[in-house]
Amino acid sequence: MKKTQILPLIVCSGLCAAGVAAEQEEQADETEEMPEMVVEGTRLDDIAGKEVKSADLAEALSKKVSSVSMVRRSGIANDIILRGQKKDNINILIDGGKIYGACPNRMDPPTSHILTNNIESVEVTEGPYDVENFGTLSGAVKITTKEPEEGMHGEISLNVGSWNYLKGAATLTGGTDRVRAMASISRETSEQYEDGDGNDFAEQIENYDPASTARYQDRYRDLDAYEKSTFMGKLYIDVTENQELKLSYTANRSDDVLYPSSKMDALYDDSDIFDAEYIIRDLGDWSRELSISYYNSQVEHPMSTRYRLSSGPDSMNEKTHYLETEMQGAKIKNSWDLSDGTAMTVGLDFSRRNWDGVFEGKGMASMVDGFVSIDDVDTDNAAIFVEAEKNFGNFDLKLGARYDDTSIEPAGSMQPSNDYSFFSAYAFGTYGLQEGMKLFGGIGRSARVPDARELYLRMPMMGGMMIGNPDLDQVTNTEIDLGLELHSGNLYLKPKVFYSWLGDFIIYNDSKMMRRFDNVDSTIYGFSLDGSYSFTDQLYLDFGLAWQRGEKDEAQPGQTDKDLPEIPPLKGNVSLNWVYMDDSLARAEVVASDSWTRYDADNGEQELDSWAILNLKVEHALTKHIDVVLGIDNVFDETYAVSNTYKDLTLLESGSQEVILMNEPGRYFYLNAAYKF
Repeated sequence: MKKTQILPLIVCSGLCAAGVAAEQEEQADETEEMPEMVVEGTRLDDIAGKEVKSADLAEALSKKVSSVSMVRRSGIANDIILRGQKKDNINILIDGGKIYGACPNRMDPPTSHILTNNIESVEVTEGPYDVENFGTLSGAVKITTKEPEEGMHGEISLNVGSWNYLKGAATLTGGTDRVRAMASISRETSEQYEDGDGNDFAEQIENYDPASTARYQDRYRDLDAYEKSTFMGKLYIDVTENQELKLSYTANRSDDVLYPSSKMDALYDDSDIFDAEYIIRDLGDWSRELSISYYNSQVEHPMSTRYRLSSGPDSMNEKTHYLETEMQGAKIKNSWDLSDGTAMTVGLDFSRRNWDGVFEGKGMASMVDGFVSIDDVDTDNAAIFVEAEKNFGNFDLKLGARYDDTSIEPAGSMQPSNDYSFFSAYAFGTYGLQEGMKLFGGIGRSARVPDARELYLRMPMMGGMMIGNPDLDQVTNTEIDLGLELHSGNLYLKPKVFYSWLGDFIIYNDSKMMRRFDNVDSTIYGFSLDGSYSFTDQLYLDFGLAWQRGEKDEAQPGQTDKDLPEIPPLKGNVSLNWVYMDDSLARAEVVASDSWTRYDADNGEQELDSWAILNLKVEHALTKHIDVVLGIDNVFDETYAVSNTYKDLTLLESGSQEVILMNEPGRYFYLNAAYKF
């Protein structure tokens, strides 16, 4: 594997920018390209217009937000880690609704069910400072999709890239001041990407283990990496001057998605998301805004050995794991202002998640046919929450509290049901020290319940091995955050530190034969630094740096390693931006990571090399209506891996080697042309 040691360059660039800024007295005008920052986290705007390389939101977030790292699963549908937290420990919300993947092996994480071409903005919030939504343990990613507009507007775009990547998308929106509608469609395909050494998916498996039965059959070695089609439709109706109805539907259809580091591929991955919200404003002194919302999301995900050697000639021994999940929820929320200026919000939140899975086998695999892996499990939650916000001159204070009651019940009588309750609360304050300088901090406590996989998952080997642990407690997070937001002349800086005490943290234990999930008290702490510096009105620098450390209070049963899994090392990014015309931008970006030297070796993780890549992009406005984006990612064709091999995921492994590492794409060219009217 090729190595580079460019991370010190990022640190140096950030420090140099800070040093130069101390000598500046005039502040340059802000450009639209510089990301808007929010106190508790980071906000990225115009995702659809800027992140055009592919539809993968996880990749876009990992490049733009220093505290976000990516878990590579395929050419698309990748997962994210936020401040060392992953899966249910962070909340993914799409227009306020929740969606979960159906795959217990994280082939279809929540971020994979909404595409960048439909996203207006993303807010990444760190910490337990969200009481409106069920299960925000250590952070949230709040996705806002495009909204319909008055008049008639539209966009048609075509994107081409390396490895015959092809994507077409079209959006049409219009209406009056009373009724507005929007429809968006897209389709994209790509061949298997090649890493910096020129190896595609099939060759990465063969290089890892030439004798592996998880290799692709000869007739499937050149399969496309995926095909994906989407539709999003919205209808907004102003029923009266102060009442509005919002309806939204999103369909995602992915076919033949290859997952080379796993033993199976997805035959298809289909999701449907429906949202409805009714808003009434200015009802009286006790209701500035009343909203009633409902959402329903469904995912179907069959993963199969069809394309692998393990399925035998003509796939006669094919094994398929069919999984489905449905999430539905409703929320009633009322906001009003008290006479002393305090803003209040009170709400009720309800949700139900259903999850089930079953195996189907042919030929020699018929012994697993009909085996139930997740037995129609319902997770029901009911909660009440309240928030208050008040300004005391230079000091803004926000308080929140939530009480949850949750029951988890499998359909079969073989597994016990579980009940959980918890009181969450937080306090978050911002103090203006002087003009352009704010100090902010908070303390909060939250929880999330185990999911059906962690509690009840069974696998067909050994007559039905129990992987889940029905005795798991819910996870709690008690966290302190401190930070500073500084605007001084041409410099913007936002350093943050945090310390998180995780009670009964749920961790996979590879040393156990059965019941492989443990509750282990743990801690995660770290810091981040985000900022920008304007040299002139046209030339500016933005940068970010993040580091976390995670430790178990005690090693898990049968093990000695106290390092928490999936805690990325020091990661940074620095970008130089040149606005050479009113609507045109040239950007040079370095993204880098230190070597992964602290890891959970007892549970399959391994040391990873440091890496650094250079990305170049030009966004050029040809005319008032035509924009072109040309980019090159990984300019120097580096071979590197961003995600480790925690055995919480079922990955390829052989007796003589560590778990397979999946390399990132090598040098990648892309071109996007968009016509807007």
